[in-house]
Amino acid sequence: MADLKYEGTSPEVGELDELPDPLPGEPSDSVTGPGEGTDADLLERAHAILAAHPVADGYSGLPWALRRLPWFDLELGESAVDTDVPRMREGHVGALFWALHLPDGLDGDRAVGATLDQLDLVKTVVRAHPEGLRLADNPGPVTDVRHCGRIAVLPGPAGAAALGDSLGILRSLHGLGLRALTLSGVAWASEAGLTRFGEEVLREMNRLGVLADLSGASPDTVRRACAVSKAPVLCARSAARALRPHPANLPDDLLAELGAVGGLCMVPLTAEQTGPSVRDVADHLDHVREVAGAQSVGLSGTYDAGTAHPQDLTDASCYPHLVAELLCRGWSETDIALLTWGNVQRVLREADFTAREAQRRRAPSTMKISELDG
Repeated sequence: MADLKYEGTSPEVGELDELPDPLPGEPSDSVTGPGEGTDADLLERAHAILAAHPVADGYSGLPWALRRLPWFDLELGESAVDTDVPRMREGHVGALFWALHLPDGLDGDRAVGATLDQLDLVKTVVRAHPEGLRLADNPGPVTDVRHCGRIAVLPGPAGAAALGDSLGILRSLHGLGLRALTLSGVAWASEAGLTRFGEEVLREMNRLGVLADLSGASPDTVRRACAVSKAPVLCARSAARALRPHPANLPDDLLAELGAVGGLCMVPLTAEQTGPSVRDVADHLDHVREVAGAQSVGLSGTYDAGTAHPQDLTDASCYPHLVAELLCRGWSETDIALLTWGNVQRVLREADFTAREAQRRRAPSTMKISELDG
């Protein structure tokens, strides 16, 4: 059983790459047309598709949830949380982002320190579960992790307060494995949008390969980030505001803008943002696909983040139920493969390519918030 006092760092993994091929013995292509078959047939077909194109989950609150447990064993199974290795295998989760968000009220040095503690916890937990988990803090093929029978863990997103208004801290967090940062809740990424320092932070994130998460950001911040960023941006927990008026959900004009720049809207499986049923979640996925395009929609389980989940989507094992609903609605295997795996891999590959190109042209920024924002 894993103990929170366990120390050490996990082995590194290579780059995120293309849609994975089925493992030996796994089914690949479906044999019936869209929407055909009984509920049992659709669920069986959903398992077959997910075996070939697993879920890259955009948001898990597991790191903070594990802090309150005196011990746990994610490989054997852990009933105190919504996410463990057996349930992820049952749900065909191939990769997931472990969020490093903090409770409200933490800022300044306390936010920096708490984020560092969570990064250390992520590495400790992954190393303590080598048969189930593998860290993917550097670019490389997550498909390799899957073919080794492991689940790839990507640290992030973290809150912008974790930077302490310092680009040096951003670089240090990236060096420790951070893969995404949420641009909200700070003076340089506020309701008024990105300041000049905020734009410099975003350019440095592009140079490093850290993804910009815009869930919960103001409309002006979303628009400016879409204009400034050379790498795709994502909304790690956003559904369609046209269907449910939650402040983190995106209106159609921002969904269209996100799709136009190749960004990614990752729809959360939460009752508060999407509704109480699998059908409600599928309605949001339909809407985002229609407005932003099939290349710009993804999934965020949002498990262990302190939120209620729709019926039949209560933990990380339940993704086949959602895919069966999409099949019933006529979604093609190609669009489902993009939704579950392909779109996340594209965003990560493009962010890595942007970073390598930027590092050839641009030195690390030494700008300070006082120099840019007065």
